[in-house]
Amino acid sequence: MPDLDDLPPPPRGSFASDNSAGVPPEVLDALVAANEGPALAYGDDDWTRRAEAALRDLLGTPVESFLCWGGTGANVVALASVLQPWQAVVCADTAHVVVDECGAPTRFTGSPLLTVPHAAGKVEPDALEPYLHWLGSEHHPQPAVVSISQATEMGTVYTPDEIAALCDRAHAHGLLVHLDGARIANAVVATGADLPTMVRDTGVDVMTFGLTKGGAMYGEAVVFLRPDLGRRAAFVRKQAGQLASKSRFIAAQILALLDGDQWLHHARHANAMAGQLAAAVADVPGVTVTAPPVVNSVFASVPAAAIEPLQRWSFFWEWDLTVSLVRWMTSFATTAEDVERFAAGVRAIVGRVVVP
Repeated sequence: MPDLDDLPPPPRGSFASDNSAGVPPEVLDALVAANEGPALAYGDDDWTRRAEAALRDLLGTPVESFLCWGGTGANVVALASVLQPWQAVVCADTAHVVVDECGAPTRFTGSPLLTVPHAAGKVEPDALEPYLHWLGSEHHPQPAVVSISQATEMGTVYTPDEIAALCDRAHAHGLLVHLDGARIANAVVATGADLPTMVRDTGVDVMTFGLTKGGAMYGEAVVFLRPDLGRRAAFVRKQAGQLASKSRFIAAQILALLDGDQWLHHARHANAMAGQLAAAVADVPGVTVTAPPVVNSVFASVPAAAIEPLQRWSFFWEWDLTVSLVRWMTSFATTAEDVERFAAGVRAIVGRVVVP
């Protein structure tokens, strides 16, 4: 095991996840301001009404929005609102709803998740075909929703044209499209598209609008781009434990992040920091960045013997230990100094395990 003495100081910030970051000043200020005086519970307050209006304005269409506590819960609310227990969700085998939500979507919907092989994290239209043959047969769960992640779990993004092609294929067979937008801001700035072009104009039916990874203390929003699909969502949200009694505090964060496009400003910074990190470790012998980062994630192959010492020095998550693949995440709070320190530690620790 490499000696961890005489190493550079670890970064102040974490590269484990964008969830590790705190919140930006405007979010804290918004929470403090929302704390003044009483407000009726369960969304019957001015902050929630203004946040719902802001989301309608952002998307340029009369969407219906439902504020939730967190990402898994929001995905559950989105899917359970449009599914019957005999129906199924088609998604990539790497999807967050499959590998990182402890079976919550299936438990709350009764619907199975039918996985397809991913193409760089994405679901391609032709990948739906095997399950489309099940339509109409009482012996098979009926595919009803295609769920995609934007950005994907592999750090890639769908272009608007790719989303549109998938929506066209799904809709042609009567399926809906759900977009898990935990990192939607990072994807928007990476593609250069705006949100209406990416989700409204492509045909997405319901999305989870990510807040926490973009700077909120907590909270996400389920947005039905077809408002009729949300007619059961209020009941699903309550039953799933996702109705916040003090909804104003989630709403206040939405308003703060949307004001002046702060949500995009923070995502742009996070993406840029990932690019800087990839460049900073590019010449470290034994380290291979698998692809230039598109959003705020860097995937790198690292010598197996260096992974555990690196994690002890500054924790991050391994991604696939069979190929010594790790993931380093940046956030709105990542600094250039964090990048320099982390790259210096990678260089020092990997250098102690790589045989000259």
